[in-house]
Amino acid sequence: MNFDLRFYKGKKVFVTGHTGFKGSWLCKILSMAGAEVTGYSLAPSTSPNLFELSGIDADITSVIGDIRNLDNLWDAFSKAQPEIVFHLAAQPIVKESYERPAYTYETNVMGTVNILECIRKSNCTVSFLNVTTDKVYQNKEWEWGYRENEPLNGFDPYSNSKSCSELVTSSYKNSFFSDGAVRISTARAGNVIGGGDFSRDRIIPDCIRAALNKQVIGVRNPYSVRPYQYVLEPLFVYLMIAAAQYNDASKSGNYNVGPDDCDCVTTGELTDIFCNKWGDGQSWENHSVEGPHEANLLKLDCSKLKKVFGWKPVWNIDTAIEKTVEFTKSGTDMRSISNVMKSQIDEFATGFGK
Repeated sequence: MNFDLRFYKGKKVFVTGHTGFKGSWLCKILSMAGAEVTGYSLAPSTSPNLFELSGIDADITSVIGDIRNLDNLWDAFSKAQPEIVFHLAAQPIVKESYERPAYTYETNVMGTVNILECIRKSNCTVSFLNVTTDKVYQNKEWEWGYRENEPLNGFDPYSNSKSCSELVTSSYKNSFFSDGAVRISTARAGNVIGGGDFSRDRIIPDCIRAALNKQVIGVRNPYSVRPYQYVLEPLFVYLMIAAAQYNDASKSGNYNVGPDDCDCVTTGELTDIFCNKWGDGQSWENHSVEGPHEANLLKLDCSKLKKVFGWKPVWNIDTAIEKTVEFTKSGTDMRSISNVMKSQIDEFATGFGK
């Protein structure tokens, strides 16, 4: 695998969803690499949030706006004139998609249409990556991982809207960018964990909140299997794909990004690891209740990514939890958070591609 973050030095990069958990980490990596970053997103959805705590806005051009508003998006996009675009803006919570299905579809489907419209109307962008999810597949509760050529048909409104986002991307690629002047890929990442995630209804943020409050962790779906991975794992892959297709159009495509099978664990097993890493006698209990449908078993086959790029995961699930706990216990002031992000990025980068 041949990838160097120095590729991004001086590159104009546009990131939608930059105030979110993954977006904040991505902007930190890009700013460290010397990129000229413009972010477009709603204001952070949680308080506290990683974007504000880390002071990332001092290193990039941050535009607060709704991805559903094409006029505002175009204004920011046309000013930025980006060579590379990462599309992360989304309503990302399954449970919330049941509560607000129309908003979820508007954001996840029309948001994708809008960013692709900006690319279509401009002549500056060379490389576009749409970040979707492992949940885009029609889930048949198989024991083996889904491959990129499996049918797309997510069950719940969030998953289905991301399936639609994939189809929108494919249509635009075929209809408007078939000459290869703009290289387009999608990345279907597994469940992402890591320091700085304050979302509701996600297992690791729930674990951290309980641990900080000296409470027993309540786990809603302890027997569900998910492809958990540390946040830097998919982000470095996104950066690698976008850089590779920038230089070689044949590298564009659809890619799964997930851990090896040995790191696809149940939510209960994940929580066991967290309790062990946190210490202080931390424990959890089963809070299973009947609720909206969520898949019990979900794995990804990442053979394509490994074959095309020679990629392999860097941090296993044990290390991922260890780094999450390390981040959480490092302190809450801006300097501490910025320093631990930089330290983890530097450490991860030394192992990426090795």
